[in-house]
Amino acid sequence: MEAILLKILVINAGSSSLKYQLIDMDGEKLIAKGVCERIGIDGKISGNTFDGREFKYSVELKNHTAAFLEVEKVLTSTYKVIDDLSEISAVGHRIVQGGSLFKESVLVDEDVIAGIESLCDLAPLHNAAHIQGIRACREVFGEDVPEVVVFDNAFHSTMPPEAFLFPLPYEYYEKYKVRRYGFHGTSHRFVSKKCIDLLGNPEHSKIVTCHLGNGSSISAVVDGKCFDTTMGVTPLEGIMMGTRCGSIDPAIVPIIMKKESLTPDEMDTVMNKKSGMLGLCGTSDNRTIESRAKEGDERAKLIESMLCHQLTKYIGGFAAAMGGLDAIVFTGGIGENNPQYRDRVCDQLKFMGVEINYEINDRLKRGPEGEISTPNSKVKVYVICTNEELMIARDTKEIVEAL
Repeated sequence: MEAILLKILVINAGSSSLKYQLIDMDGEKLIAKGVCERIGIDGKISGNTFDGREFKYSVELKNHTAAFLEVEKVLTSTYKVIDDLSEISAVGHRIVQGGSLFKESVLVDEDVIAGIESLCDLAPLHNAAHIQGIRACREVFGEDVPEVVVFDNAFHSTMPPEAFLFPLPYEYYEKYKVRRYGFHGTSHRFVSKKCIDLLGNPEHSKIVTCHLGNGSSISAVVDGKCFDTTMGVTPLEGIMMGTRCGSIDPAIVPIIMKKESLTPDEMDTVMNKKSGMLGLCGTSDNRTIESRAKEGDERAKLIESMLCHQLTKYIGGFAAAMGGLDAIVFTGGIGENNPQYRDRVCDQLKFMGVEINYEINDRLKRGPEGEISTPNSKVKVYVICTNEELMIARDTKEIVEAL
């Protein structure tokens, strides 16, 4: 396209929700963001604008098209930041599962939509909702506004077979595509790229990126490409999370199902929505856990110790698999805002030459980012604020401008 793209709408559509951000690519500034929730139920929308206006109200949202129309109303009228939708040059969509079909971001067409739909078995809740979001967007914007899809696991497509295959009968991989796909790829890509910049853009680099939030994953990144990651076919595998158990002995599953008379779907709910921090101490809110641990709550203290133990194990294991380590990155809601976890994990990694400045580490929370390692540390340690929406907007801009 000849015109330079200035405003891009970034969309993350869920089964009953639609999150959006409007970004001005001239300076990469956020114009507005918000979320439509309870689509198809009773409906509500909330958000804020670049000039500090906040809103939250109930509104009937029968489907995703109705949600897009409400977003249009907010952006162009009730909390006006643009004159009309013609100011939006393109739309970028976050897609959770791209399987082996999509290894990079692509322009939307009917073949792409069909490809996303064919992967619904691997992410039944997410991919079906993403398709609803794409089609609803087309209804509101028309087909003249280009749409780009950015896949959550595309960054992990560079993993070698020894990292992505599971030691199950090979026919399951051939028939059902059962393999490690990984998630949070857009975040891992964003922070690893920024880390490489901070390292001075060396030709070779070995980095471990730790995306820690209600959902958490860790990735090994060699020369800017994913070498291994903790999540698997679904976002359930890996480190303990807010409501997900992470990696467990698979034999536990049939044992619990038999003893509790659970169906496969009920067991899936236990592992995805009733385990992790919530299952161990009754809450998935890390701030509550931190507060309770300070008050002496043994379960809360156990969660902190378990999380730090698992983090240390994965970072050390990935460093060994890569044959070295140049930098560690902490990102995500917990990674960016919990100095205590960073402190404990880095202390356990002193044997690798990791050394941090505790005062700087303690200051980096609720916004600031930077290096927390000392000049003498053999491994650089950074706190980097992730921005998946900006990464999606950048991909969208690059693809559409190349048309």
